[in-house]
Amino acid sequence: MSTLDLIREELNHEAEAIKKVAEQLNPEEVDKAFNLLRNCKGKVVLTGIGKSGIIARKISATLASTGTTSIFLHAAEGVHGDLGMLQPDDVVIAVSNSGNTQELLSIIPYIKYIGIPLIAITGNPHSPLAETADAVLDCSIPPEYEALGMVPTSSTTAELALGDALAILLLKDKGFSLEDFARFHPGGNIGRKLLIKVDELMHTGDELPLIGEEAAMSDAILEMTSKKLGCVAVVDKDKHLTGIITDGDLRRQIQQKQDNLLQHKVKECMTPNPKCGYPDQLAAEALKLMEDHKITMLPIVDNTNSLVGMLHMHDLIEAGIL
Repeated sequence: MSTLDLIREELNHEAEAIKKVAEQLNPEEVDKAFNLLRNCKGKVVLTGIGKSGIIARKISATLASTGTTSIFLHAAEGVHGDLGMLQPDDVVIAVSNSGNTQELLSIIPYIKYIGIPLIAITGNPHSPLAETADAVLDCSIPPEYEALGMVPTSSTTAELALGDALAILLLKDKGFSLEDFARFHPGGNIGRKLLIKVDELMHTGDELPLIGEEAAMSDAILEMTSKKLGCVAVVDKDKHLTGIITDGDLRRQIQQKQDNLLQHKVKECMTPNPKCGYPDQLAAEALKLMEDHKITMLPIVDNTNSLVGMLHMHDLIEAGIL
């Protein structure tokens, strides 16, 4: 086998591991785990050791960045004093492929003593960890999916994917928005890009390609050409947005009306009620709208539906949003 074939084989094993875990999850156990997490009044504490501990730390980071208060407790440090970070209102998620790790099992009595609910993510649903847990999420995979039948690769991938799925489930349940996500990432490129708003990027004033709906198509084409944005916004006599004509609309109209296009009125050729954005909207939200509807230009209106700007996909690319 070639190097590429070997790489693909390993990737396929890890993908199959995730699929297997998704299919074997017990719906009652998933519901119990989710309800414990959504009703948590304190913080969600992830714990583990070794490779599973690294996965637990990443799951905790994902939860924290998506609106769920979370910390990581190293199981070995827990038995040497760090158990003090646990409070009765918390929920603990313990990650362990074997479910038999001694350091992890050593902190379970204290967790149970102060009455903290325990969720187990484990590859051994019959292990001591699973037997003491309030909810068990079965991450077991066939041994042949791991190198030498024991090197933690596919198993840790499945654990991580399941933890991410729980985080996204909580995110959706909380109604956590893109703007909320941006607030948790104020620094660095992620924060800078996510916090940019539409009014910082949109074209305004004399740059706006604008035409009245009673105007002739010949005038609309001249306006579109002079403003060089690949479209023209259509407004009524009160300057309210009523439609848009894009390069694509123009090509379609030429095919349909042929030689008579220039004599038609704009309102006969425009796309009515176009998708639009708002000045105080996050640019990333505007991008999603444009991608969802496969458009490259977005009219920007105020709360009276009056045109105040135009946002082009190129503006988002230049700002690093895309």
